[in-house]
Amino acid sequence: MRDVLYLEEIGQAEALLKPQRVEVLRQLAEPRTCSEVAERLGQTPQRVYYHVKRLVEAGLVDQVSERKVRGISEGIYQAGARSYWLSPRLVGRIGGLRKVRDELSLGYLLDLMEEVQADIAGLDRTAPELPSIGLSGEIHVPPERRQEFLAELQTMLQDLFTRYGGAEGDAFKLAVACYPKIETSGGEHHD
Repeated sequence: MRDVLYLEEIGQAEALLKPQRVEVLRQLAEPRTCSEVAERLGQTPQRVYYHVKRLVEAGLVDQVSERKVRGISEGIYQAGARSYWLSPRLVGRIGGLRKVRDELSLGYLLDLMEEVQADIAGLDRTAPELPSIGLSGEIHVPPERRQEFLAELQTMLQDLFTRYGGAEGDAFKLAVACYPKIETSGGEHHD
């Protein structure tokens, strides 16, 4: 399983831009059968199989093995990567799916924040050192430069993942969040 899979083809992006597919993909972080995923999501195995088939066709999920249950062969599937990046050049081409994509991104961001919180809460605070860094800042990107910004951010992160993606050394988790800033009303107001 790769850490990051860069989606360069429109077909891959469209296969992924369905909330129920994202749920199926999340369940396949571990190798599972369609029946197991269906049970966890409260869906029928047939429905899950339909989504898994589309995800396999798009190259986002792999069949990792097979098992026979009462003479019937059942595939065991796993997601091809831990996370998926949408190539900036695809973003504009999926204009009609923008709302779905934004909702998915937001859902993913909320999940990511929960995961980061859980990870940090689980750290051993008695350890002699806890090498970590937290950065936060505000940037301003004009609409016509959004693609350029996304491409630059992706290149920078891709470079880091490539340079430090080996199996040696301490494992660190890198989470990046970028979202619209909520404008706070300036000044107090009295009735």
